[in-house]
Amino acid sequence: MNEAAKAMFISQPSLSASVKDLEDEIGIEIFIRSNRGISLTPEGKEFLGYARQVVQQYELIEKRYIDKGEYKKRFSVSMQHYTFAVNAFIEVINRYGIDEYDFSVYETRTNDVILNVRNFKSEVGILYLNDFNRKVLEKIFAENELSFHKLFDCHIYAYVAKNHPLANKDRVTLEELSEYPCLAFDQGENNSFYFAEELYSTFEYKRIIHANDRATMLNLFVGMNGFTLCSGIICEDLNGDEYTAVRLDSDDLMTIGYIKRKGIPLSEIGLQYISEVEKYKEKVLG
Repeated sequence: MNEAAKAMFISQPSLSASVKDLEDEIGIEIFIRSNRGISLTPEGKEFLGYARQVVQQYELIEKRYIDKGEYKKRFSVSMQHYTFAVNAFIEVINRYGIDEYDFSVYETRTNDVILNVRNFKSEVGILYLNDFNRKVLEKIFAENELSFHKLFDCHIYAYVAKNHPLANKDRVTLEELSEYPCLAFDQGENNSFYFAEELYSTFEYKRIIHANDRATMLNLFVGMNGFTLCSGIICEDLNGDEYTAVRLDSDDLMTIGYIKRKGIPLSEIGLQYISEVEKYKEKVLG
């Protein structure tokens, strides 16, 4: 609080009083105060997300219309571990071809995708719903003032290395796959079946290996004959040509979509990004 007051060229008591007046006005407690200092409450973290968005928008308006200067294009997206979503992000950057921009991409855990969009860290979040997780995640979206928008449906595939013993089959069953290590992205403290990025998270796999990044996962596909269950969209430009997708013997579908803040329209760049992701509908394997 002292450092903040110095930065604003006001006294610490004046800043504390202003914060207390703000809390009284909006009806929430932003900070927890103790003899060790202050920390944000959960409501304070949410308020800070809104406040940061307002400040950033004001700075853009000021720079564009008051200072008459050049301004950076800004866009941020969070996603579950989808190569096609990263590739779409790259296409957006290449399409704009602008010299000055501030773009961010977060390939991360499911709960972090939700929090990043809720807190305005990202404009868009890419994830999937299916019959198993839909009700739970839609409830979480509603509680966080988020809306889910469908992009496309796809069948479920086993993603494996091309040298995998099952790689040349037309279809595989869960029983056949269970003889090999299932590879799953670690979800940290939110390690719920409903937050799993892999389909059939409640199936009793004989062997399961958790990893927290895509590069490690790709190595495990090759080195351990591992597999994961996913959309089956292949992006050789980023992952290489050592991998393939085999259709799971099931009629179940997964819905790829995006979340955004309710009541806030997507920016020009956000719309362009979604347009790039939608192109992968044509690449969904039949």
